[in-house]
Amino acid sequence: MRIDKLLANMGYGTRKEVKKILKSGVVRVDAQPVKDAKTHVDPEKQEVTVYGETVEYKEFIYLMMNKPQGLISATEDQNDMTVVDILQPEDAVFEPFPVGRLDKDTEGFLLLTNDGKLTHQLLSPKKEVGKRYYALIDGVVTEEDVKAFERGVTLDDGYKTKPGDLTILQSGEESEIELVITEGKFHQVKRMFESVEKKVTYLKRLSMAGLELDEDLEPGEYRELNDEEIEFLYQQTGQKSE
Repeated sequence: MRIDKLLANMGYGTRKEVKKILKSGVVRVDAQPVKDAKTHVDPEKQEVTVYGETVEYKEFIYLMMNKPQGLISATEDQNDMTVVDILQPEDAVFEPFPVGRLDKDTEGFLLLTNDGKLTHQLLSPKKEVGKRYYALIDGVVTEEDVKAFERGVTLDDGYKTKPGDLTILQSGEESEIELVITEGKFHQVKRMFESVEKKVTYLKRLSMAGLELDEDLEPGEYRELNDEEIEFLYQQTGQKSE
C-alpha cells in the first residue's frame, strides 16, 4: 500500500495534507525517514510512525450504535442527518455504512462497518439472521396474533412474510411485545402489526444475529466491537473472520 494512502486511511488528513506531512520528514518506516508519497509499505509487517507515534493499521471497523430517533440509516441524505453524520472523524475516515436499516423514528441496535463480506452475509436472506425488537402497540395483542405471526402474515403489498416469533410481555389497550424476524422489508414490523389491525407506537431493536445492544450506550452513542463480538457475528453466518 502507498504510504500516502495508508496515512490518509488512518485519519492523518487528505492525500494533499499527508504529502505535506511526508515532506516535513516526520514519517518513518522501520525507523527510516520516508518523504516520497509513492513509497509502498506493508503495514502488517513494517512499523510506520508519525511524530514518533506508531500508526495502528486496521482495514475494517465495526461499530455498535444505539441509534436515536430522527436519524436516517444511510451514509448520506439531502434532507436529514444520517447515522454516519454523528461519527467521530477518526471513525468516519473508514467510511462505514449501516448494515440494514432502521426507520427514522426507530431506535436501538445498529451495526456500522466497512466489511462488505460480513455485511453481505448478515443481510443474505439465505442466512435468516434474526433481529429482535421491543415495541409498544396501540391495541390488545392476542394469542391469535402470535399464531398469525408464526404462520407469516400478508403485508399491504401482498407479500407474505416469513414466520415471526412474537412474545407478549403485556397485553392491554397498550401492549408490550418482543418480536424476532429474519427479514428486513421496508417498515416490516409496523406493517406486520397493521396486517392484524394494530399500530406500533414505539419501536426499538434489541439485538441482531444474537448480539445484544450494549445497555451502557445511550441513544446516539456507539462503540467499537471487540474481537470476540466480531468473531461471534462471523460464526452466526457460518463464516470465519479474517
